[in-house]
Amino acid sequence: MVTLVGEHIRLRALEPEDLNFIHRIENDETIWELSATQTPYSKFVIKRYLENAHKDIFEVKQLRLVIEGPGEESIGLIDLFDFDARNMRAGVGILIEQDKHRNKGYGAEALQLLCNYSFKRLNLHQLYANIASDNTGSIKLFGKLGFEKVGVKKDWNFQMGSFKDELLFQKINKDT
Repeated sequence: MVTLVGEHIRLRALEPEDLNFIHRIENDETIWELSATQTPYSKFVIKRYLENAHKDIFEVKQLRLVIEGPGEESIGLIDLFDFDARNMRAGVGILIEQDKHRNKGYGAEALQLLCNYSFKRLNLHQLYANIASDNTGSIKLFGKLGFEKVGVKKDWNFQMGSFKDELLFQKINKDT
């Protein structure tokens, strides 16, 4: 059973060659609010991170994969975080880096592949996502893939001088 290869994209492990790609994403201040980042990352720190990226999700409690589009171009990242083997759950984060790759179905295909991998290979019972209430693209994406809004965290994040609600979405694997 192949779980990380789709029709138009594939999810792959991080490679040392991804240094500049990840450095560019992690230092893009326009998306820092998505990951609660407050300071830039040096190439040295990211290089160290890549050196340890091979560690098992059961050990480090997270998994970051590159979303590779047509022509093996790196177009984004998708993560499992807060991995909890005992309770069989993990958080999900996804980013398609450039506008030219958005709204082409790559994010939906990547999220579907990650869900299949999580439920079939990692035997998880549920996945969840925390999404800013004004992030309509992500709300639509996760809803399309069967994630249900189950809660609202009022005034959860302070950004750009005001508080924003954060929505909690869950997808339960009915087969576990």
